[in-house]
Amino acid sequence: MATGETGFDDVTFDLISVQYHSLKAGHDYGQYVRDARNAGEEEIAQFFEQVMAEDSQRAQKCHEFLAKFGGTDNTAPQSDG
Repeated sequence: MATGETGFDDVTFDLISVQYHSLKAGHDYGQYVRDARNAGEEEIAQFFEQVMAEDSQRAQKCHEFLAKFGGTDNTAPQSDG
């Protein structure tokens, strides 16, 4: 498997990146939901909840894909040689 500049294989790095950003965004969306509700904008709050759920599902799917790599050590830095 090709390794990127980080020393991790590209697919593992990409999955971890998507998972991280999905989880980080999910945390932020919680505040967006509160802001919308505080402004009396229930429809917008529901939209943010939907986006949060989609990111949660995305993070879970990344977790499942990463678990597939469990039989090999794709989570450790790879050497180029």
